[in-house]
Amino acid sequence: MEVLRESILHLTFQMSTYKRATLDEEELVDSTSDDIYPSAVMQVSLSRGPGPRCWTERTHNERRLLVLVCALSLALFICLLTLGVHYRTGHHGVCLSEPCVTVASSVLSSMDRSVDPCQDFYNYACGGWIKNNPLPEGKSRWGPFSNLWEHNMAVMKHLLENTTMKGLSTAEKKAQWYYQACMNEAKIEALGAQPLQELINATGGWGLAEPWEKDTFQEVLRMVSANYRTSPFFTVFVSTDSKSSNSNIIQVDQSGLGLPSRDYYLNKTANAKYLKAYLDFLVELGVLLGGSAETSQTMMSEIVGFETLLANITVPQEERRDEELIYHKMQAKDLTTLAPAVEWMPFLKAMFDPVALNDSEPVVVYAKEYLQKVSDLIQNTNKSVLNNYMIMKVVRKMVSILDQKFQDAEQRFFEVMYGTKKSCTPRWKLCVSDTDSALGFALGALFVKATFAEDSKTIAEDMVSDIKQAFEESLKDVAWMDSDTKMAAKEKADAIYNMVGYPKFIMDPKELDKVFNDFEVVSELYFQNVMQYYNFSGRVTGDQLRKAPNRNQWSMTPPTVNAYYNPTKNEMVLPAGILQAPFYSRAWPKALNYGGIGVVMGHELTHAFDDQGREYDKDGNLRSWWKNSSVEAFKHQTQCMVEQYSNYTINKESLNGKHTLGENIADNGGLKAAYKAYVNWIRKNGEEDTLPAVGLTNHQLFFVGFAQVWCSVRTPESSHEGVITDPHSPSRYRVIGTVSNSRDFSRHFGCKANSPMNPKRKCELW
Repeated sequence: MEVLRESILHLTFQMSTYKRATLDEEELVDSTSDDIYPSAVMQVSLSRGPGPRCWTERTHNERRLLVLVCALSLALFICLLTLGVHYRTGHHGVCLSEPCVTVASSVLSSMDRSVDPCQDFYNYACGGWIKNNPLPEGKSRWGPFSNLWEHNMAVMKHLLENTTMKGLSTAEKKAQWYYQACMNEAKIEALGAQPLQELINATGGWGLAEPWEKDTFQEVLRMVSANYRTSPFFTVFVSTDSKSSNSNIIQVDQSGLGLPSRDYYLNKTANAKYLKAYLDFLVELGVLLGGSAETSQTMMSEIVGFETLLANITVPQEERRDEELIYHKMQAKDLTTLAPAVEWMPFLKAMFDPVALNDSEPVVVYAKEYLQKVSDLIQNTNKSVLNNYMIMKVVRKMVSILDQKFQDAEQRFFEVMYGTKKSCTPRWKLCVSDTDSALGFALGALFVKATFAEDSKTIAEDMVSDIKQAFEESLKDVAWMDSDTKMAAKEKADAIYNMVGYPKFIMDPKELDKVFNDFEVVSELYFQNVMQYYNFSGRVTGDQLRKAPNRNQWSMTPPTVNAYYNPTKNEMVLPAGILQAPFYSRAWPKALNYGGIGVVMGHELTHAFDDQGREYDKDGNLRSWWKNSSVEAFKHQTQCMVEQYSNYTINKESLNGKHTLGENIADNGGLKAAYKAYVNWIRKNGEEDTLPAVGLTNHQLFFVGFAQVWCSVRTPESSHEGVITDPHSPSRYRVIGTVSNSRDFSRHFGCKANSPMNPKRKCELW
């Protein structure tokens, strides 16, 4: 590499000298150079007088010498010009634009060049970043995603606080009012626990003051589920029917628990401190809502005990990955036979009011065995415990919208649960985030108009096409798949619908207002606004039941720093929020853009062919469209990846390669597709200039850029939670696991066979 740089500098010096000489010859004819003309010629010239002589006055020898010199000069010019063009074609220069210099500095400062990239590529690419980025107070994890989201929140804060109401759509004004109510701390503190206490009383109360004796289980279940959108024992929602993607249907599944995963309840020894912190938190909430410490301790202990029983019957996520096996379609009346503890028709009518339902309403159940067991558990549990558990679910949901005492209690719990240090997080961050959750498309309209250039959308769409083409080219070389299934897979890839930036309707004020027309917002009462939002979202859910799935309905708001693939719509969505540095910049080398946002695009595309996405056809229907031989070959190939990632550990805790399989397939396929797309770009456009001082080829830069998107720091507690609950591998292994399966990576970094980043056994799928 050093020899190459020296050669470039040497040639640059030679060519610049030649340019000066050329300039001199053209413009200063009588000021000849000692390097070109011999001293004898100069003497002859000067001996004839001060001015130039015409051609006829020169001697025969002079004329011959001048012709020779001109010919030699012309030959030298042509030779050097040819050499320069040839060099430029095979050896590219250095990009010295301001964006290139800036990003080169960022890339370099994030790296640790003392680490061998073939030994530990994550620390090679991210070691400097980790040293320079201690975990911010109040955060359990931090990385480029978090940093960009903080930036986007600051932009949204400015828009919510400084955009004049004049000219805004009504929906955009509602976003501002919602934010203002959230920021009205004086009003929130003055109300204290009163709004929640009134809500509890309206629901029938709970056993903080005296034992619960009422027989109101069915009524309370309907109220907390329909009015406050909680899911105490199971979750009911409307979504696309996986086997009939042109229609929506009611769906029933197992619900979540108070702690992030069933493992926290079942492995009591390893998770003792988390269980204690959780119980202490619930007890404190009980006291804040008027109970004595003793009564609250007794009641909350019973609740945690009941949740442990729920955890026992909850099916682990890794056992639910094959949707063909867990999809059960039935009629609403069949739910009564399946789970008789619940009065299903009154419950469903309350959930989807005012939509008319009868007992033949089709329903898809994704947790058949769980529903049977939870019904038995309900029938065998004291009604007081059931009621107190349901109300506790409401209380937990409302904590963050109450006064500071409740938020302090939650913060103490988070300190233990996620290892976050107590911090004075500005109120505006909570309020921006909550406004994005409730009115994210209205706020997103403001965000897009302020930050998102239309040509960015076009550029991103073109990149998606490049990635898709590269994926389809690689598909031809997939040896384990039969030709007919390959053809069908190509058709599915061709049919993927790309959604980039934002849904179109948010740019039309009338359409945007129509969406939020039924959402009443006041500028002072935050708790009331949140309750209105729950009612509004319930009505929207019910309204969707009788409509076909909508292409323009996004599951992420435009400012979100993320992306997703939806199998029932066969679509990939890339919000405006992620189409920024460090994922993408139009001024950066293509190597970084393909390594950043290109891999994100490839990741989402590959989800269409992961262990779950592959079960859906090009129209988004769950059906068997692969030949059996290819299904078996696919399972054999993926087993390699399950074993690979299960051998990785974080803080001596093994990863669950089965649980993370879908995301690992997407990471590996995304990197491969993006790199192939970059190579295709080079083939069309030629090699691009390299970054200054980095000392990397652009092919190496591609992989470093990919890795640096995943640089992160995290508390041990948060890492533990991630291992248990997150379908993604930890950042370190998203990098290491992926590059160690990449032959392109090993080739460009010259990794020896069987080095840590170039193992003999590689897990290859797409």
